Amino acid sequence: MITIENGKVLYGEGMDAIKANVVIEDDKIIEITGGKVKGGKKIDAKGCIVAPAFINSHVHIGDSIACDVGDGKTIAEIVKPPNGLKHRILEESKPEEIINSMKRSMNDMLASGTSTFVDFREGGLEGICLLEEASEDIQIRKIVLGRDNSFFDPDVGKGEIKSITKNLLKSCDGIGLSGFGEIRDEVVALIAKICEKHGKISAIHTAEYEKLQEDSIKATGKSEVQRAVESDLNALIHVTAPVGDDLKLIGDSGSSVVSCPRSNGTLSVGIPPISDMLKHKINVLLGTDNIMFNSPNMLREMEYALKVTRGYYREYFSPAEIFKMATVNAANAFDLNTGCIKEESTADIIIVKEFSGNSILSLINRTEPKDIVGLITEGNIVYIN
Repeated sequence: MITIENGKVLYGEGMDAIKANVVIEDDKIIEITGGKVKGGKKIDAKGCIVAPAFINSHVHIGDSIACDVGDGKTIAEIVKPPNGLKHRILEESKPEEIINSMKRSMNDMLASGTSTFVDFREGGLEGICLLEEASEDIQIRKIVLGRDNSFFDPDVGKGEIKSITKNLLKSCDGIGLSGFGEIRDEVVALIAKICEKHGKISAIHTAEYEKLQEDSIKATGKSEVQRAVESDLNALIHVTAPVGDDLKLIGDSGSSVVSCPRSNGTLSVGIPPISDMLKHKINVLLGTDNIMFNSPNMLREMEYALKVTRGYYREYFSPAEIFKMATVNAANAFDLNTGCIKEESTADIIIVKEFSGNSILSLINRTEPKDIVGLITEGNIVYIN
């Protein structure tokens, strides 16, 4: 048993700041109490915030090997499959080099308070195996969304897609598709249907920038968002450039949106309309996207997201909403029993020095990895500084 004592706890899905002790047994939070707790290991959190660990809802961890390569090139030149710069680098790199770079990124995530990440895993089964090997001794939860290069083949048959998808799903948590510019609609819909049948996640990059939307409407008469909603995918990545009734369609569908504001800024494609998404009752998550041009640091992502959203709308936007995007919203989207601190939740917790009376702003505005006193994942102490 572990008791985190004397801290200010961000309690429940509302992230209400309360003075309390958090009691952990095995992998669960079993009690949150103002009273003294006898026995077990004690962690003194005096002067600290006790908060849920972060969930990074969208990364491409494989391109950790290509950090800061391609700056100034277009998004298509850098990441468009199958021949974008990053894909060529991955093809040319040795497996051990890719594994070591992924290890570094996972350790960076732990150091900045992330307990869980969702990876769009390129490279088919081989790519999945590389991540398995890289994460073998690292105490981090990974949600792996695989893909296969056959999905890009304009002539691939439905039978082959079914077989490849089912085989992939034996080794991963779902499928993460590149986008409608590379994959036929019927292939996307078929993959989403197979994922649903097997209780797995389906996701796709959608409406990342205006030209994609224009090309989609010109080619099909529909926006990328319309096509994604019709395919019944669980999660849409980006939606930086919605048009018409796109946001209403997503809100009505129940699909989640993963926003990646720093990535959108780096690639000069826009600012995600986060406030409008929330007005349409969309479950919005945060991700750091490609590690080749962003560190996988959710503290940086939250601060950028909060400030760019306020600047974009020229009005107040609640920091609590940003914090939920990095925690409980993601847990709800991916059916995880974590993302908030409450009884019977999985104990994924960070203990962080508090720098102001506003706990959430203290975390978003002022926390650096060095200020994280401790990280617990699934009830196990990863580190206590």
